[in-house]
Parts: sequence; C-alpha cells; structure tokens
Amino acid sequence: MAFRLSYFKAAKDDVKEAKIWYHDQLPGLEKRFAKDLKNTIIRLQLNPYAFALRYEKFRISHTDIFPYSIHFYIDNVANRIVIVGIVHDSRDNAFLKVRKKE
Repeated sequence: MAFRLSYFKAAKDDVKEAKIWYHDQLPGLEKRFAKDLKNTIIRLQLNPYAFALRYEKFRISHTDIFPYSIHFYIDNVANRIVIVGIVHDSRDNAFLKVRKKE
C-alpha cells in the first residue's frame, strides 16, 4: 500500500533553491534533478520501511544521480510520509532541529 505524501514548506523551498542552482549551472539540468528526485520519492513512497531509521524517527533516502537526500518520517496513524527536508548530502542534519518544531 502506498503512503500519502506531505511536505514541510521548507522541503519545498529546498527543492526550489536546488532547481535554481542547477539551472544556473546548466539550463535544463534542473529538469534532470527534478526527475531524479521524483523517482526517488516514488520509490520511498512505495516502500518507506526499506530505509533504515537514522536518527530519532527520521529516515533518509538518497537520489540516484544527484548528491541529495530526502529526510522523512512515517506517520502510521495518518498513513502518510512526511518529507521534512530535501538537502545536499554535504549539509549537516542540524537543520532538522529547527524543522521538527514546525
């Protein structure tokens, strides 16, 4: 059974910023990034338990091509996946301390 998805606003902002950056590097590259991200989200939506708990209740799924990670948790009561952040792999997980409170 596929879970519904919900996103923190900050996660959506993460994607917008990344797409702008990739477009600035090479027009069209943002589309490849978006496709890679979409494929990763579909994969985690179908089987979120395939990704181990990394800290507290959070799990991480990595994109296949670009160096980005999707930080999420599973809300079993609401049957949904909550995407908290979509960030570059070099970024520290400290951003979650702020976002957990949203």
